[in-house]
Amino acid sequence: MADLTIYTVPRCSTCQKLHALLDERGVAYDAIAYHDVGLSEPEIRELLAKADAGPRDLLRTREPLVAELGLLDGAGVSDDELIARMAEHPRLMQRPVVVRGDRALLARPVERALELLD
Repeated sequence: MADLTIYTVPRCSTCQKLHALLDERGVAYDAIAYHDVGLSEPEIRELLAKADAGPRDLLRTREPLVAELGLLDGAGVSDDELIARMAEHPRLMQRPVVVRGDRALLARPVERALELLD
């Protein structure tokens, strides 16, 4: 098992760029296609804690489902509700998220992932 894990969507161009960057540098990683396997609320909370981020930091605001579910800023949606919706609808979460040990980050741009290799 590699010590770098990426939460990815295989058909996402940004995720594909991250895979290419890591492969080019010979970095071993485990890829989790979270759209397919889903993430539980505790798993999302753990990612957020490791990233020192809130759920709004990982919300894909351009995803049409965000508006459909009334999750836009100012809608009075709690962090707990937002995490529950992300667990229910994985496409609400930004990608790729990269984890190494007790640290995580949103790899946008993909070169940000290199920060975890120091």
